[in-house]
Amino acid sequence: MDDILLVYVTCANIEEARRIGQTLVGEKLAACVNLRAHETIYIWQGVPEHGEEIGLLAKTTRNAYPALQARVLELHSYELPCIVAWPITAGLPAYLDWVRAGSSGF
Repeated sequence: MDDILLVYVTCANIEEARRIGQTLVGEKLAACVNLRAHETIYIWQGVPEHGEEIGLLAKTTRNAYPALQARVLELHSYELPCIVAWPITAGLPAYLDWVRAGSSGF
């Protein structure tokens, strides 16, 4: 099961998140993408910031991750986007098989 990843990306707005998500799924770099609005607090270039972002959660495979990351970097508006991944250590086997099949476009 350690070949499945959950990738978290923060986006500037819903339009950017949808565009990136649709591209990742359309190019089979991710089987599924969920979008969630949230408030963010951070420091950027020494200045405290506060605002709204859209969190994108992509289900993909370890093999597809390098191409997914490269594609997000091509499409993203941020100078330094948050792109992090966590391995999935357990899950419904049939669902994980579906993620594998849907992330085969790399």
